[in-house]
Amino acid sequence: MKIAITTKVAALALSLALVPASMFAQEIQNRKTNQQDRIANGVASGQMTARETGHVERQEAGINREERGMRAQDNGHLTHQDRRVINHQQNQESRRIYRDKHNARVRG
Repeated sequence: MKIAITTKVAALALSLALVPASMFAQEIQNRKTNQQDRIANGVASGQMTARETGHVERQEAGINREERGMRAQDNGHLTHQDRRVINHQQNQESRRIYRDKHNARVRG
């Protein structure tokens, strides 16, 4: 009887542990989408020059490559440290997008 209860508790704990990982993956994807939309809006409105856009896009591609590498090392998963690193990089990229959209340079 104790073994059955222990097994059920362990299974429940495992299932709860898996939910946050998928939530983090979705959060990373949502941020990627949001930042791409911000870049597209900056280009469409003329707030970002071609050079600024190219730089930001290359930075985004680098973050994506690094994320793929992190996932490859851990069987398709991101560790807590990996998520922290990617979040930090996305924060930096978000600030870059903001600065590029709000500086004095405009598409000519």
